[in-house]
Amino acid sequence: MPDLESSERRLVAAQGGAINPATEDRPPSRLSAEMFSAAPSSGPHAPGLWVYLLVGVAFGIVLTKAEVISWFRIQEMFRFQGFHMFGVFATALPTATIGVQLLKRRWRRTLGGDAITIPPKHLGKGVRYAVGGTIFGLGWALTGACPGPLFALFGGGVGVIVVAIASAMLGTWTYGLLRSRLPH
Repeated sequence: MPDLESSERRLVAAQGGAINPATEDRPPSRLSAEMFSAAPSSGPHAPGLWVYLLVGVAFGIVLTKAEVISWFRIQEMFRFQGFHMFGVFATALPTATIGVQLLKRRWRRTLGGDAITIPPKHLGKGVRYAVGGTIFGLGWALTGACPGPLFALFGGGVGVIVVAIASAMLGTWTYGLLRSRLPH
């Protein structure tokens, strides 16, 4: 492993970087253009980000066919008039739990070769989760869709959802702008 001079280490740390001895000698990550290429790579990583685009489209089709993006199903859930959406959540939670555990235990690298790390969450007083969850829930109740299905709705021909997509993007941008001044 190449030994960096102490001045180089200070420069990396000052720029917000961290030196990880396990990955210090690995080659640089692939460029986005290379990841999006049509030809599969011959490296040890996935063939390219186009695979994830196809998986995303397939997932959108599944959301649509399962009626998870249906405004009526979402309203039915919020009014406690049907089990459909709660059943989807009851399936999604263990699936996500198992997926994260597999990532932690077996596949610990990104496409670029970086280690996958999931930092621990600190609950504190829980105010940020209550406020964030309330804002998220209000947006979901007003639009009838959470962020993932917004794009599935747009792909399904619901053009008016562009307003909700733009609002979600504006909210994300605003959070990024105000993040350093918010209580975390």
